Amino acid sequence: MSFLSRLFGSRSGEEAASPDLEERLQQLEREAASARPGYVGTAFNRAGDLARKEGQLERAVGYYGRAVDAFLDDAQREAARGVANKIIRVRPQAVRTLCTLTWLDLAAGHSATALLHLRDYVAAATSVGRQGLAADQLHEMARITPDTEFIAAVADALDGLDRPDEAARVREWVTTNGSPEAIRDAGELSRACLRAAVVSAEGGAGERSAPGAAPTHEEPTRSPAGSGDEGSGEKRRSRRRYRWD
Repeated sequence: MSFLSRLFGSRSGEEAASPDLEERLQQLEREAASARPGYVGTAFNRAGDLARKEGQLERAVGYYGRAVDAFLDDAQREAARGVANKIIRVRPQAVRTLCTLTWLDLAAGHSATALLHLRDYVAAATSVGRQGLAADQLHEMARITPDTEFIAAVADALDGLDRPDEAARVREWVTTNGSPEAIRDAGELSRACLRAAVVSAEGGAGERSAPGAAPTHEEPTRSPAGSGDEGSGEKRRSRRRYRWD
């Protein structure tokens, strides 16, 4: 069974799209193509809702992924969080989406939700053998946040991911109210977490793009969380696609 089949189930389990649905989705695609900055994600989100309502779950997740991509490009973190949560309702084990959601929770200061998504992210990553990627992401989260409850949860998670040395180092940050590099200004922390969410949504070279999106021929180079400006949204949008798996 192919990776796509394992992830989504066979397309034979979905009804064929009606001509009316295809026409409406194409119209939303055209709206997205001509939308002003800040409104591209709205059209893709509507397309995802329409596809989901008609039982086209694979296509719905693809459109939702493109909506998240657009909202992240436009720095609309709450809109991106809302659509990413729709992906999770359709694909509860979507590893990269859970990582992105955790970053967005931290950006918005939603500590309780961040803890829940942290737990789900670790479980999903472990289930598909991505413990190393998850451990690296969690360590970066703990490095920049001053939230000691979240840092302690990361330390416990790192123990579970078989990273005892990193877990011990992160646990020390609990006693010092954050790492030496923790970002204590709320606005700066939010911007750093949003940048990290963009990076986490991109994925690594060789991973696939959302269905319906143009192939990505060049993987963008990203600065680490907390670094400077990353260029115009239009330029970024032309170079990457959201990784929603």
